[in-house]
Amino acid sequence: MPRPACLARLAAGAPHYLATWFLASLLMSGCAARPEIPPWFDAIQRFPVHTASVNGHRIAYLDEGQGPPLILLHGYGGSMWQWEYQQSLTAHFRVITPDLLGSGLSDKPDIDYRPAALIESVRGLMDALGLPAATLIGNSMGGGVAIGMALTYPDRVHRLVLIDTLPDHVRERLVSPLMQRALNTHAPAWLARFAASLFGSRTTEAVLKEVVYNHDLITPLVLDRSNRNRQREDMVGPLLSLRDSLPLWEQQFAPRLTELRQSTLILWGEQDRLFPPQVGRDLQAMIPQARLIVIPEAGHIPQWEQPQAVNRHIREFLQP
Repeated sequence: MPRPACLARLAAGAPHYLATWFLASLLMSGCAARPEIPPWFDAIQRFPVHTASVNGHRIAYLDEGQGPPLILLHGYGGSMWQWEYQQSLTAHFRVITPDLLGSGLSDKPDIDYRPAALIESVRGLMDALGLPAATLIGNSMGGGVAIGMALTYPDRVHRLVLIDTLPDHVRERLVSPLMQRALNTHAPAWLARFAASLFGSRTTEAVLKEVVYNHDLITPLVLDRSNRNRQREDMVGPLLSLRDSLPLWEQQFAPRLTELRQSTLILWGEQDRLFPPQVGRDLQAMIPQARLIVIPEAGHIPQWEQPQAVNRHIREFLQP
């Protein structure tokens, strides 16, 4: 359907005083054509972007290097750019870096983003790439997805690296007032889209300053890249659905952390403003065979802030 017709039909039934808000928010949403995926991922280096059809949806990913396979899973609202400094691991490993379903360059279908949907998309990507098993490295929500994969398909996961990952009792352990408001405020999706159209750039900067300890790293280039990623197509629906699915994580996977049998490395930013290092220590106590390393001068995404230290620990952990 052409965009003007789509907007007119959706706005027609709305009260007059809401029509403008609907129109503004929908300019960012599902009436837009499916965006084309750029051929290259521009980070500290340029890498070709690949796509695979997984359960009927397009998953974008990077695939570099040779050797034992690693799959890098980003966090809530993130994308493959959070792993740009881990592409150097391709000297020793085959590094596969997807945008999760609903994020980045991957499709954002109108579905319930339950943990099972993300787990099945990772399993489906592994099937599409002919990978019987891999080491999964997950940051924040991506760590939760990695844990879910390890519990659901234990034979598909060699080892786990969990970086400032989802703990049990997420809401109680979250100490960031900004993120607490994001989890606990239940505005309708159309209002969230409207707010994103007005205040998205400021919100993006505020979130980056919450997850990155060293604010000098949040350069105009980083802000521009983050905003372009946010504006590609509607991200509000998947983000709200992922937030609302947190209780399913608590019910299905958090109580089973003691069942993990994969050798596990936990890395935690010493200055994490979302989940302090004590959360990592508690997680280590729950996961058998887990080792914890705290990364100095790093926040919630230490693989981006302190990549040399993180990459060294990953290489040492994965040595035969």
